[in-house]
Amino acid sequence: MEVVMNFIESLGDGWSIYLWLVVGAAIIVVSLYGIRWAWKNEQFDEDIKYLVFTESDQDKMTADEYRHSRKVLADQMASRDRHLAMQAEARRSR
Repeated sequence: MEVVMNFIESLGDGWSIYLWLVVGAAIIVVSLYGIRWAWKNEQFDEDIKYLVFTESDQDKMTADEYRHSRKVLADQMASRDRHLAMQAEARRSR
């Protein structure tokens, strides 16, 4: 611990700005990676809210909303099946 403290004390004035720049750049890189991951994994779907409804909720929605919620559910299940098939194919090819 004493070695670290001696090293920090031996640095000149203004060294902390470089530490902040490195940390800031790391935060930006991690944020961009997270956004890229979310985009590739279909996480930016505004219709996701319709997945909480079941067929028993039909009386609480208009006919158009209910039809849309069933379409969203079917699309989501197709996407799930597609991703599971891709994962299975990746495991087989290893």
